[in-house]
Amino acid sequence: MQTRAISSPVRGPEAAGGIRASVFASLSILVLVEPLIATAAERPDLFRRGSELTGDIWPAYNTHGEVLSVYWGRLAEEFAEFQFVVYDAAAEEVLAQGHSIPCAWDGTLEGLPVGIDEVVERGFEPDAPGRRGTLSGLAVEVPRRNQGRGLSRHVIGGMRSVAARHGMGAIIVPLRPLLKERYPLVPIERYVEWTRPDGSPFDPWIRVHTGLGAAILKPAPRSLKIVGRVEEWEAWTQMEFPESGDYVIPQGLALLSVDRAAGIGTYFEPNVWIRHRL
Repeated sequence: MQTRAISSPVRGPEAAGGIRASVFASLSILVLVEPLIATAAERPDLFRRGSELTGDIWPAYNTHGEVLSVYWGRLAEEFAEFQFVVYDAAAEEVLAQGHSIPCAWDGTLEGLPVGIDEVVERGFEPDAPGRRGTLSGLAVEVPRRNQGRGLSRHVIGGMRSVAARHGMGAIIVPLRPLLKERYPLVPIERYVEWTRPDGSPFDPWIRVHTGLGAAILKPAPRSLKIVGRVEEWEAWTQMEFPESGDYVIPQGLALLSVDRAAGIGTYFEPNVWIRHRL
């Protein structure tokens, strides 16, 4: 958050080219100015810049999903109004980026997609059944240089703004738990039940969402599927896999299953479905 000197109290109007976040004024000389939100449709230049800044925040293998590698590059073109950046208007600086897609969901646990792969596939189906009255968040991306500043909350706020713009009643998110990589042997079904002494969720990223009013819906143990040749996995992880079996990999939320005879490694990344009501 930045401060700006002014001579009189103001309440900022909606900024051209983006959704103006709250601007709080007082009789003092300083006004706290929130970052702004702009969609890829409104500011494609900023969105491209954001994509460049966040290109290295994921494990290398996470960009090679069987489904996501097919569709991810099309989001900014075909769903431009649902991809956005959080930015500092004064400096024209991109602070963070958010990705989302409209989806059809009947509001039941049984009606949830299997995970991020399925929600993206559904989103790109031209004749997907049901009214697309729900927004599914796909990713919150904060460049390394901006991490630790609480910007993820602004990205979640941006998803709320986008959903409200389109008259949607809820946001669902296949969330990637932050600390699950430390416990790859623990099933996601157990991990999501872990709590701190005060009863709040153990995982800090889940805790950010529940602190903003989100509810945990259910685990998604096979949310993202990644299949690659053993040589590709060795390059992505900087490891060697001498024999068939299951391996702990860097930043992996679950185990990598290697089949040396077939020359293939398969990884299913678990997520946790959560819901924000509007």
